Amino acid sequence: MTEAPVSVRRPPAPNPAERAKTIATRGGPATIMPTVENAGCEAERVEPVLHHVHHSGSVSILLPDEHPMVCASRQAQRGELAVMVELADHAPVALREPVRGLLWITGWLRPLTEVSARARAVSIAEQRPDHRLLDVGHGLTLLRLTPASLVLADAEGTHSLRPHMFSAAPPDPFHDYEAEWLRHLESDHPDVVEQLARHLPADLRGGRIRPLGLDRYGLRLRVESTAGDHDVRLAFSRTVDSPPQLAAELRRLLGCPFLRGEA
Repeated sequence: MTEAPVSVRRPPAPNPAERAKTIATRGGPATIMPTVENAGCEAERVEPVLHHVHHSGSVSILLPDEHPMVCASRQAQRGELAVMVELADHAPVALREPVRGLLWITGWLRPLTEVSARARAVSIAEQRPDHRLLDVGHGLTLLRLTPASLVLADAEGTHSLRPHMFSAAPPDPFHDYEAEWLRHLESDHPDVVEQLARHLPADLRGGRIRPLGLDRYGLRLRVESTAGDHDVRLAFSRTVDSPPQLAAELRRLLGCPFLRGEA
């Protein structure tokens, strides 16, 4: 009699749309690529002067007025150029493989009118003040990417998303807290990171353990060893959304007896 395969339950994690929104909200490095050949754009990969992903999934892109991609978008049929924006999610600590995930947003790029560009620049500045926005219309052109589809690739898997799924998802509550907290954990509390090793599989405990990521469902560690890199998720006992709750869950993972009631 053949035994049924044993299914391994993965620790809970944010859903793909939430992870995609978190990457976009962090504002990591971006590159832009035409999605079709002979698009009239000379550059294969373009690094914008500035980019901003809006809640809806649309992307504002700032480029010099005479950039080939700006010229191509003005000359494209219907005034829209098919492009893909790649957003990289970099770990906040110095890892030998720093990219934790990639988000690709594919859609149609078009330049905005002077009035629309100014209004959009003001809207961006309210969320993310940046002196480069002052140069819109004075050497820099603001373009808008209207999303058609999104693809997320990270340690949890590869997922295709529709714009409405991305728009409806919230970013992780620790998205603007994670980087500082992980750097503090590694630089000031290496003993805590080492204590967390007891949760790792035995064959991974000989490597160098690094803090990799934090979200409301748990803490992620990267094990760097001569055999390669391995990522492990340590699940919290419940979802958390505040620093006090996070501190309580970290104490639980460390096995502290005074954890209960601390949230």
